[in-house]
Amino acid sequence: MNEISIEEAKLLGVETIHNVMENGEKRFRLVNQDGSSYIRTESSTIGAWQNSHYHKHLNEIYIVESGWIVYAELAESGELTLKYLKSGEMVSVMPLKPHNIYMSPSTVTHVIKYGCRTVEKPDWFHSQELDRLIKPIAEKELIKMIETRIDK
Repeated sequence: MNEISIEEAKLLGVETIHNVMENGEKRFRLVNQDGSSYIRTESSTIGAWQNSHYHKHLNEIYIVESGWIVYAELAESGELTLKYLKSGEMVSVMPLKPHNIYMSPSTVTHVIKYGCRTVEKPDWFHSQELDRLIKPIAEKELIKMIETRIDK
């Protein structure tokens, strides 16, 4: 087995991108030039919503490694769906579905993005409508909304 250097990987269309987001999350990305990627996200010690968005072409799979998240999705009809996911659970997101994630403190997720064979990059579009509905929901209120599902 031969190791591929960072420089060689970049020439092959694959690079690593790591960031600390405004909400304190740490994101560790492995990104391919075709738009597919893997992202490990580690939340901060304070829970927070990410930014609501949708993709025109990408599919996503969110996997909860540890902790818990709430997945929010906005239907075409305007109906809001909230889904509680704990360690070991996952959710799949199809293109054109406005969605967002609330990550509780000290949570780790894995996100796989695939299926983007388009010249439109990045395939990420803000959903202000979903942000207006969910960003005001604090963790305390969110827990009340889903408390029947949270293990005590």
